[in-house]
Amino acid sequence: MNEKRLFPGLVRRLPGQLAAALAAASLAGCSFVAARPPAATASAPPAVSRPALASAAPAAASPPRAGTPLPAAAPPPAAAAVRELARWAVRTGDHERLPFGVLDKNRAALYLFGPDGKPRGATAVLLGSARGDHSVPGIGDRPIAEIRPEERTTPAGRFLVEPGRNHKGEDIYWLDYDAAVSIHRVRANNVRERRLERLASPGPGDNRISYGCVNLPASFYDGALKPLFGRRAVVYVLPETQPWQQFFGVRSSPAKHAARSQEQRPGS
Repeated sequence: MNEKRLFPGLVRRLPGQLAAALAAASLAGCSFVAARPPAATASAPPAVSRPALASAAPAAASPPRAGTPLPAAAPPPAAAAVRELARWAVRTGDHERLPFGVLDKNRAALYLFGPDGKPRGATAVLLGSARGDHSVPGIGDRPIAEIRPEERTTPAGRFLVEPGRNHKGEDIYWLDYDAAVSIHRVRANNVRERRLERLASPGPGDNRISYGCVNLPASFYDGALKPLFGRRAVVYVLPETQPWQQFFGVRSSPAKHAARSQEQRPGS
C-alpha cells in the first residue's frame, strides 16, 4: 500500500502532517517508508516517503500461529544465463565494483556475488504474480486496489539498489523506487497467501504472489544479503520475455548500458 494512494496530494502538500496521518490509519500489513537516504548517483529518485508493494491481498488476515518458520527450499543451481551475466558484469565493470545479485525470475531464485564476482549465496524468492519485464508507467502512484492482476510484475533490468526503512523501522532495499518495488523479508501477515509455504515448496511454480516486490527468507536477508549489500549494490533482474543479451545490450559500453537500462524501465 502507499500513503500517496491512501491520501492523494498529502505527500507533497502537507509533509509535516504525514506521520500523524499514517499513524492514524493503523493499516495491518502496510509498509510505509519514513525516510530515504540521499542517493549518490544522478539517476537516484527524490527523497519522498513511499511504501513497498507487499501484499497481494487488499486486507491482511490474522497473523499465523506461533511456531518455527518453515525453511526455504534450496535454490536450483545457477542457470547458464545467471553465470554468463555475472561474468559479463565483472569483465566489463558494469557492476561498478559493487556487490551484486542476479535474480532469475523463471527459477524464482536470487544469486549473490561479491565485487570480485565470486558466489556469495543463493535463495528461493517470491515474485510478482504476473509475468512480464516492465512496470506499468505510474504504477507507484496508483491506489493498490486499481492495480490489475496482469500489472503485478517484477520488472527486469539493471538496478542500483539502496536501503530504505518503513514506518515500523523495518529495513528494505529499493529495487525500483518509482514503481514502489523493493526487496524485503517475507511477511506472513495474510495466512491465506501461504507465503512461507510457497518459499518452502520445491520448484518455482507457486512462487508468484506479490504485487512485484521480491520476498526473501528473513534468515537469508539478515545473514547474507544485508551484510553483503550494505549501503549500495547492483541487482540484475533477468528478463523472461527475451534473451538477456538483447535486453541488456551487452555489446554496449557500461556507460551506454546504464543509460539504456534507465530507458527500459517504464515508470522510472
